Amino acid sequence: MASTPSKASKKSTLNPRIAILDPDQAVLNYLYRILADRFSVSQFTEASELLQSLKESPVPDLLLMDWHVAEDGSGESSLSLLAKLRASRPSLPIIMLSCSAELKEVVTVTRMGATDVILKPFRKADIDMAVHECLKEHGKQPVSGNNDEIEEIPLDENTSFVAASKCMREIESQCRLVARADIPVLILGESGTGKEVATLLIHKLSARSQRSFMKVNCAAMPADLLESELFGYEQGAFTGAVKSKPGKFEICNNGTIFLDEIGEMPAVLQAKLLQVLQDGSFSRLGSRSSVKVDVRVIAATNIDIKAAIAQKTFREDLYYRLNGFTLKMPPLRERTEEISILAHHFMRKVAAKYERAPLSISSALMNALMSHSWPGNLRELENTIKRYLILADEQAIIDELIPRPSAEFFTLNVENNGGDGSLKQLVQNLKGGAESAAIARTLEGTGWNRKAAASELQISYKALLYKIKQYNLFPPQKQFSPVARHEA
Repeated sequence: MASTPSKASKKSTLNPRIAILDPDQAVLNYLYRILADRFSVSQFTEASELLQSLKESPVPDLLLMDWHVAEDGSGESSLSLLAKLRASRPSLPIIMLSCSAELKEVVTVTRMGATDVILKPFRKADIDMAVHECLKEHGKQPVSGNNDEIEEIPLDENTSFVAASKCMREIESQCRLVARADIPVLILGESGTGKEVATLLIHKLSARSQRSFMKVNCAAMPADLLESELFGYEQGAFTGAVKSKPGKFEICNNGTIFLDEIGEMPAVLQAKLLQVLQDGSFSRLGSRSSVKVDVRVIAATNIDIKAAIAQKTFREDLYYRLNGFTLKMPPLRERTEEISILAHHFMRKVAAKYERAPLSISSALMNALMSHSWPGNLRELENTIKRYLILADEQAIIDELIPRPSAEFFTLNVENNGGDGSLKQLVQNLKGGAESAAIARTLEGTGWNRKAAASELQISYKALLYKIKQYNLFPPQKQFSPVARHEA
């Protein structure tokens, strides 16, 4: 029997309308209790009555639908019902209520247009958050001021996930979705784009949130040390191993482990990691017995993973194991609308850390922040705000962001302009001059230590060498030296 639409809550028609389809009356009653005080709620236990209601009554603003409901005893799955709803009501937001966290189901329903998936048994907070986000995204819930457009989710004492652009709100939605499906996640993006912050968000929203979270930088240590760090060792496994020690995978059992810079993991360890992902087992160094663990793996890299596979430096089978779900973090230059918000966020954060009063950000400084290309992304922006707070010298930061060219330390090659005075060419020359000046100033400050300069500029060493060659930058004493030109 279907519960009739007359059980709809008697709320104002101005309130968003929510329809709920679930064969379990206890679930319907629970959802009604937590939603009816804010929304107009209609309940259904059978799909046929929901479909009839959609024909005769106003279309609801949101549908909560059980994933395993069948239509009139015909045996048709909710997949068929979802397809019908998408065909007849393509704009209707649908949140699926599922008992399964299987990747295949999550991928299927999202590809068919479901807005979100909530796992049973769910909590009131899960429903409230999902309903709020869905209605706000579809413009069905009034927004009380501009601050509601800024999502700031505290993750720990020093870290928050901030989303104030469409692309970052999409990233947040993807994090919420994949957090509920206990599968490996691969996060791609340039250095400094917030890959670790996204990892923390996934962990916080997952069922493992009360368990351990550990980060391992795969590029920070040699292969032997990384292996013992991840998998542990037995007493006598090597010189200095005076007692047995568990690795991160054992310590993090039932929790989440974050493998940063996974693209730099030595090939000898990739096979061992693949085994952990396949069956959850591995052996400590020097041990013949296996250890079984249940750990969720989230990996991140800023390299071109497909190119690494083609060059045989990264195992293709490991990539497909890690790639249960992929997140691509956009660089800051693609979300410039967030720069102002993030600048103020970082100012509050670093001011609290150093116990100082926050400094105001003038329009001149904000214009400089907005015009900068941010090759180091969020990390570079945070460090810039930190320097501003410590130095309290606005002009120094502006000059750093928009430096003046200095002929003393570099020679800019403009012979090939061919007299083109077009606006496009002038803009290119100005951008090139600003970039070359910034690089020259950094090289000067590091005494032409190119590795130190690359680190300060937050670009790769190879990228810096390319820029030095592109802009014909040389130390003063080597400016006309053929040897210096070759070295650069």
